Amino acid sequence: MLTEYINKVMKRAVYEKLEDGTYWGEIPVCPGTNACKPTLIECQEELRSVLEDWILLSLQDGDELPVIDGIDLNRKPRDEREVVSV
Repeated sequence: MLTEYINKVMKRAVYEKLEDGTYWGEIPVCPGTNACKPTLIECQEELRSVLEDWILLSLQDGDELPVIDGIDLNRKPRDEREVVSV
């Protein structure tokens, strides 16, 4: 589920070639996720890494993550969690 979420979020990334020839990328739906690298591929790879860190820190801090194409990684309050019997 996490890999699918990351892949779907990465499809929302936007890239721009800057005047100096480097590439800038960001994911507007995930504030603060951006990268700047010499090539588009390097920029995409760095942005993916930044996104992964952003997700982990958001979960750790209890920040709300955007629901992407029905995938909700947000923690549910204890009373809303599904109880599983063994």
